[in-house]
Amino acid sequence: MPPRKAPEKDGAKPKAKKDKGEKKAAPPVADFDAFEEAKTVIIVPSNQLELTQKQMDEEFTKQLTANNPNAPANIARYNTKEREYKFEPMIDQLVVHFASDGYLLHRESDAAKQQLQLEAMEAEAVEAYEREVAGLPKKKTEGGEEGAEGAEEEASAPVDDDAPREPADDSKALRNQFNFSERAAQTVNNPTRERQSATEPPPSQQFTASATQWEMYDAYMEDQLRIAIQKDMMKKQKQREKEAEEAEEAGEPLPKKKDEPVTVPKEKKPEMMAGVPMTRAVKVMERMVNQNSYDDIAQDFKYWEDQSDQFREGEGTLLPLWKFYNERAKRRHVTAIAWNPEYHDLFAVGYGSFDFVKQMSGLICCYSLKNPSHPEYTFTTDSGVMCLDFHPHHPSLLAVGLYDGSVMVYDVRNKVNRPIRQCTVKTGKHTDPVWQVKWQDQDLSERSLNFCSVSSDGRVTTWTMSKSELVHEDLMELKLVTDDEGDDADALGSLAGGCCFDFNQAQDHLFVVGTEEGHVHKCSKAYNSQYLETYVGHNMAVYSVQWNPFHQKAFLSASADWSVKLWEHNTARPLMSFDLNNAVGDVAWSPLNSTSFAAVTSDGKVHVYDLEINKHEPICEQKIVRKAKLTKVAFNPEYPVLLVGDDRGCVTCLKLSPNLRKGSAEPERMETLVDTALKGEQA
Repeated sequence: MPPRKAPEKDGAKPKAKKDKGEKKAAPPVADFDAFEEAKTVIIVPSNQLELTQKQMDEEFTKQLTANNPNAPANIARYNTKEREYKFEPMIDQLVVHFASDGYLLHRESDAAKQQLQLEAMEAEAVEAYEREVAGLPKKKTEGGEEGAEGAEEEASAPVDDDAPREPADDSKALRNQFNFSERAAQTVNNPTRERQSATEPPPSQQFTASATQWEMYDAYMEDQLRIAIQKDMMKKQKQREKEAEEAEEAGEPLPKKKDEPVTVPKEKKPEMMAGVPMTRAVKVMERMVNQNSYDDIAQDFKYWEDQSDQFREGEGTLLPLWKFYNERAKRRHVTAIAWNPEYHDLFAVGYGSFDFVKQMSGLICCYSLKNPSHPEYTFTTDSGVMCLDFHPHHPSLLAVGLYDGSVMVYDVRNKVNRPIRQCTVKTGKHTDPVWQVKWQDQDLSERSLNFCSVSSDGRVTTWTMSKSELVHEDLMELKLVTDDEGDDADALGSLAGGCCFDFNQAQDHLFVVGTEEGHVHKCSKAYNSQYLETYVGHNMAVYSVQWNPFHQKAFLSASADWSVKLWEHNTARPLMSFDLNNAVGDVAWSPLNSTSFAAVTSDGKVHVYDLEINKHEPICEQKIVRKAKLTKVAFNPEYPVLLVGDDRGCVTCLKLSPNLRKGSAEPERMETLVDTALKGEQA
């Protein structure tokens, strides 16, 4: 549509329409009249939209804001307090469209005062120049009478308001209150701590001291005095040396030294990293680390109870806990295990070899349940360790028997790797391996400690610890017992090889000995010429015999003929016999239950019996190791756990389930079982 014609205003003539691109002719300069009234002409652009009256009457509301559309809305700054980047909530929306530096100064500002002073100096210079040109005298403003007369004239002259005034003194003007630095912004914010790193603060101690001028002076004077004393001592020492040289040249005796104060040497402070407190702290730290590493096993040791025992009567299980293994015990058999009588978490393990062809050096390791990863004490021996035992009243003394027939005593408190007592050939050393050692309960009348040993050479020997050596005394020579009368002549002078023995706790003179022939002999310290009784029931070597700790008449024997037998020492025949279908390595009574015992076999199984519950079958038969033979077993005297050792050098700790420790330590329960068995045998 063609553009509408612009309306005429104030009688203006209509303007002719011009085509696109046609230039508008400039009005001639001569026609311009300055007194002619201005005319308003509305020019419509060629690309203007043509709207209807309705569209033009429509209103559009727009809201103007003070936000800068070009200001960035995603500014992020690092927050040192929260230690992370955060978006800046306040964005500067100020936009400067025009800025111009002004030249106006405030009258009271320093720059204005300087400018006024310069102007006053310039005016004075101009006035002085004009006076000099006109031949007038100089204006008197300084000192003398001229100054006084000028002052009187100035005082008498009228005051002119238009005269320039001197600038006011602003020395007491207020300082700029906005020229400051906030102290809080100059401090470093402490980093935030998470809950994982928020620990209890270490113990601290407040220390305050003042560094005043007189304290510095006193310290300086003390240092100077010390230097002077050292110089004096050096001077005296040189003087003495000079006098000694002169006396030596003259051949005179050396001059006597004057009495001098004796200086006591200061005690050296123990090194921080190599002392007893540091060793104790490191040991505690190691145990804490191991407790964290084996936390699940420690929780099972203290709180685990097999809930399935509630649904089965007469059966139980063994829970494997820790495994104690040392790299130095590789290819060695566990030949002995002994718990410490005072520290119930400490036990000693002896390593050797039951194979006489593959003999090697021995090893003794003392482990603790608090540190399964490494032994507390370690001792090495020239020959394989075959047996060991802790003293019941002196828990640091450990008696050891070796494969070469030697017996020795270690003190585990000593850090050196040598025994405190050791037998020799001159002091009655055994000629065959020592299979068991046992400390004797010390009487009040006896001051010296003694223990007994049994060996394959047929001797049961008691060893007494003297001041410097072990003194031996043979308790019994195990004579060979034959069934045929014709063999008595051949057996005359021959000795039976002893494998194990145990002393009766009620009658300490009474003991039983197991032999390689399968016989068990009851002997006494008072009668060393013959046996009190011989129990025939095993067909192979007897590896272990043990008296019941709660019943003084019953004892167990374990043999390589796959059987464990229960004996009453007044009866020559066994009361009960248990076939375990494999060679039995060891047997042990439970210290918490008078009718319960455990045995280990060469097929890697542990058999736990409770004669009050079942006299014929074990209440627990569990395989512990694969491709290994179990050799030793030992109950803990306080906790419901037992240790088993194998021929691979590993010791496993097992926890008894509730059904395996139901009984009590009442001797009447065992006595009832023995009486019942005796009546059944008599019938």
